[in-house]
Amino acid sequence: MPEIFRLFGFTYYFFSREHESVHVHIEGAEGYAVYELEGNEFKQRYARGIKTGDLRKIESVLKENTETVLKAWERHFYEK
Repeated sequence: MPEIFRLFGFTYYFFSREHESVHVHIEGAEGYAVYELEGNEFKQRYARGIKTGDLRKIESVLKENTETVLKAWERHFYEK
């Protein structure tokens, strides 16, 4: 389970045996969410147990770190 980073009490990661398209699992604060890359930005696909304010923080983090997430995905799945 490659971890991309941790910010504001949330862990951003993907699973080693993931599927396309690029997406990120976020876990923390007794909740869980998945965001999927659509075009050039991440959109919420699923969320449970995360407060609205925290979801806004997550979306902001993903927006500011899209390139970091994409590089981590590429490095893990395509650079062998």
